[in-house]
Amino acid sequence: MSSEELDIEFQDAVNRVNAHTDPFPADTLLKLYAYYKKATNDYSRPSSKKAIINAFKTNALFQVENITEDEAKRVYIDLVNNYFLYRK
Repeated sequence: MSSEELDIEFQDAVNRVNAHTDPFPADTLLKLYAYYKKATNDYSRPSSKKAIINAFKTNALFQVENITEDEAKRVYIDLVNNYFLYRK
């Protein structure tokens, strides 16, 4: 898959998540958050008003610190595809 194809597939996955109106499970949301941040090279600090949420987000970011942006995009795409395929 070319870099351009990966970017298109990643953006499609992001659009699916943004269009989804039901709540995602917390563990899925944290993974999506971390892989999205890594894939988009966004290293801004978590900005929740709740310290515990910022802690969970920060921990999720540490989990993905050693992968590339392209790897993060691939995993994000897989997470989204699997979620929509297997959700109840």
